[in-house]
Amino acid sequence: MTALAALHLPAAWGLTVGLAGLAVAGGLLAVTHGSAAQASGSSPVARGSAAAGLSALVPGASVPGSRRAGSAGSVPGSRRAGSAGSGAVGSPVTGGRWWAGAMRWVGVAVALGVGCGAIATAARVSVREAPALTALVEAAETVRVEAVVRDDPRPLARTSGPPTYLVAVDLESVTAEGAAPIRLSARALVLGADQGWRGLLPGQRVTAAGRLMPPRPGDLRAAVVSARTPPVLDGRSSWAQRGAAVLRAGLQRACEPLPDDSGGLLPGLVVGDTSRLDPALEEDFRTTGMTHLTAVSGTNVAIVLGVVLFVVRRARAGPVLCAVLCAIALAGFVILARPSPSVIRAAAMGAIGLLGLAAGRARAAVPALAAGAAVLLIADPELAADPGFALSVMATAGLLLIAPVWRDGLRRRGCPAGVAEALAVPAAAQVACGPVIAAISGTVSLVAVPANLVAVPAIAPATLLGVGAAVLSPVWPAAAEFAAWAGHWPTAWLVLVARIGARVPAGALPWPGGAAGGLLLAGLTVAFLVAARRAIVRRLAAVVALGAILGALPVRLLASGWPPPGWLVVACAVGQGDAVVLAAGSGRAVVVDAGPEPNAVDHCLRRLGVRQVTVLVVSHFHADHIGGVAGVFRGREVGAVIGPEWPEPAAGRAAVEQAAAAAGIAPRAAGPGWAYAVGGLNLEVIGPITPMRGTNSDPNNNSLILRAATEGRSVLLLGDAETEEQEDLVTGLGPAALRADVLKVAHHGSALQATSLLDAVDPAVALVSVGRDNDYGHPNPVLLGRIAQGGTRILRTDESGDVAVVVSGGGLAVAARGEPPG
Repeated sequence: MTALAALHLPAAWGLTVGLAGLAVAGGLLAVTHGSAAQASGSSPVARGSAAAGLSALVPGASVPGSRRAGSAGSVPGSRRAGSAGSGAVGSPVTGGRWWAGAMRWVGVAVALGVGCGAIATAARVSVREAPALTALVEAAETVRVEAVVRDDPRPLARTSGPPTYLVAVDLESVTAEGAAPIRLSARALVLGADQGWRGLLPGQRVTAAGRLMPPRPGDLRAAVVSARTPPVLDGRSSWAQRGAAVLRAGLQRACEPLPDDSGGLLPGLVVGDTSRLDPALEEDFRTTGMTHLTAVSGTNVAIVLGVVLFVVRRARAGPVLCAVLCAIALAGFVILARPSPSVIRAAAMGAIGLLGLAAGRARAAVPALAAGAAVLLIADPELAADPGFALSVMATAGLLLIAPVWRDGLRRRGCPAGVAEALAVPAAAQVACGPVIAAISGTVSLVAVPANLVAVPAIAPATLLGVGAAVLSPVWPAAAEFAAWAGHWPTAWLVLVARIGARVPAGALPWPGGAAGGLLLAGLTVAFLVAARRAIVRRLAAVVALGAILGALPVRLLASGWPPPGWLVVACAVGQGDAVVLAAGSGRAVVVDAGPEPNAVDHCLRRLGVRQVTVLVVSHFHADHIGGVAGVFRGREVGAVIGPEWPEPAAGRAAVEQAAAAAGIAPRAAGPGWAYAVGGLNLEVIGPITPMRGTNSDPNNNSLILRAATEGRSVLLLGDAETEEQEDLVTGLGPAALRADVLKVAHHGSALQATSLLDAVDPAVALVSVGRDNDYGHPNPVLLGRIAQGGTRILRTDESGDVAVVVSGGGLAVAARGEPPG
C-alpha cells in the first residue's frame, strides 16, 4: 500500500496534521532561536522555562540551574525588561528576511510532517490489511491466537451477567484450523468473558481461541478477537510487573477501610486504578474539568520527580546525576502505574523536563516537546486520534510557554512566589487545553480554572501519601493503612471540590463542537494572548469579564430557566432510550424507565431537583430502558420499583432486581388495574390487556402502558408497545378511554404504530425520546407526519435535549433545555 492510500484513513489524516503542526512548531522555534541569537545573542525561550514548568507543578520545589526571577517565558514578542533582543524587532534580520526564512522552514516542516505521517501510518495499515489476515476476518472462522498483553484488562459496562473484559494485546501469530500459522506484529483487542482474562498482567504471553472481527473504521488495530476460551499463559510476566501488581493490590487493601468516595479516588489518583471509583463521582470530575485527577497524568509525574529532585539537591548532586536518578524514579513509577498510553504520555512529558535538566539547557525543553511528541506519533500513529495525547501535549506546552510569563508577571506585581505559581499553572494549562476540550465536549467550562486552583494544595500530599501506602503495603500493612488514611483527607477535599463544581449553575457554556469549534477557540485564544500584552486590553478584558459575571450570575442563580415552573412531565435526553419524569410535588417525582446508562438519567433528575423518587416504573426490561437504573438511585430515596409481569429478557430483570436490592427494595410486578396516587398525581396501569406471544418483539409488546393524570391533564405513556399491543389496547378499552393531552410516543417513534391508537389519543403534545444519529432510523418520518396532521406539537430529545410539558394559564405550554447529548 502506498503512503498516499494510507492518508484516506481518518486516523492517518489526524496523524499527518498533528505531525505537521508539531514540526511547524519545532521549525518556528528553531528559526526564532537562530534569528534572535544572531540579533542579540540571547534565546527567546526563557532560560529555565522547562525547569520552571516542571517545578511549577510542585509549588515551592525548585530545580537546579533554573533562573526563575525575572523570567518572561517564551512567547514570541513578550516584553522583557533589559533584553537586548527586544530592540531588534525592526532590524533587517528580524524583518522581511526573518519571515522569508521562517516560511521556508514552515514549508520544510509541513513536508516532513506529511511524509513521516504517511509512512508511519502506511506501515500500520499494511499489516491491518494484509490479505491473509483480512481473509480470516471476513470468514469469521475460529482461530488460535498468540499475543502479548499490553495493558490491564478493563471490564466493559454491562447491565447484568458476568462482565466482559477488554484486553489490549499485540498479536504475534494467528492460526486457522488446518492452516499454517500467520506470523505478524499487530495490535488487537480481545473481548473475553471468562474470569481468566481478569487477572492478566502487561507483558504476559497468552494463547486463546476465538473469532476474528473487523476493527472500527479508522482504527489502526488489525482485528478484534472475540475469545471463546480462557487464556492459556505461556510463561510468566516480568518480575517488575508482578511486583507492581503486588503494590497496586496492597494500595487497594489499604484503602478498603476508607469512605467509598475518597477510598475509590486515591488509587485512581496515584496509579490510575479506578475500579472502586463511583461513576457518578467520576462524572463530577469530568464536568468540573478535573478529570485528569482520576487517572495518571503529568501532575503525578511532576510531583514524584519534584520530591526526588528536592532530595538529591540536598545531597548537592550535579545535573546529570539528578537526571539519572529522576529517570530511575520515573521508570519505577511507570511500572507501578502500568505502561498504559496515558502513563506513557505523562512519562514522556516528564522526560522532556529531564532532558533540559541533564543538558543544562532548559530552553531545549520546548523543541524537545515538539520532537518528543513527533516521535511518539511515529511510533504509535493511533495517538493522532487520541484526545488524551493532544491534552497532554497542550498542557505541557502551556506550562512551558504561558505559565512562566504569567507567574513572573504576578511576582512583579508583588504576588508571593508560591501563590503566583499556584495561580499561573492551572490557568495556563486550562487555557492551552481549552480548544481541545471545546472540540471534544462542545462546551467551555467556567469552573475548571477556579476548581483546579483550589484543588492544587491537596494533589501533592494525596499523591505522595498514596505512593507511600503502596510501597509500604507488602512490608508493613498497618503503616500502609495509616498512610492511606492520612491521604484520604486531601482526597476528600478533591471530592468536595468536584461535587460543588459540577453543580454550579451555568458552569459550562455551549460552544461549537468538532474541529471547527476547537480551531475557533484556539484562534480567539491566540488573538487574546497577543492583544493582552497591552495593559489597556487587559484592563478592558477584566472589566468586561467582571461585568458579565456580576450581571449574568444572579440571573442564572435566580432564574436558571430549567426546570420550567409548573412542569408536568419531562422526557429526559438519555440517548437512544427512554426516561420520563412525572412531577409529584416539590423535590418528588415518579420516574418511568431509566435510559441506557446511569449518568444521563442521574443528571436529568439533578437538573429537575428531584431528591425523592416515589415510584420507579420499568415499562419492560430491555437495556435501553433499564441500563441507567443505578443512576436513579444515586443520592435519592426510592420508594418502590414496579415492573411488568413479562419476565424477559431475564438479564434485564436481574439487573433491576440487583439495583433495587442494593437499596433494600423488592421489585413488584404490576398489571392492568394497578394504581398509585401521590402529590396530586394519579397513575394507573392500563396495559397490556392480554399477554402477547409470537409477535415481532414480545418484550416490547408486553410493555407496561400507563395513564397519568394531574391538574386536570392526562399523559399516556406507551413504553415500547408495537402494533399488536396498541391495537389490542384500542379494541379492549375503546378510543374514548385513550384520549390524552400528552403522548409519549412508543418505541422511539418506530414505524410499528397503530394508526387507530394515534387517532384515539389525539394529543396536543407528543414527546419522542430518541438518540441522535441512531442506527434504527428512529423516529420514522411518515409516523411524525401522521401525528402532526391534527396540529400536535412534536418534541424530540435528539433535537432539543430535555423536553417538558408545562401547565400554564389553564392550557399547556412546552419547553426545551436545548442541549441534546452528543
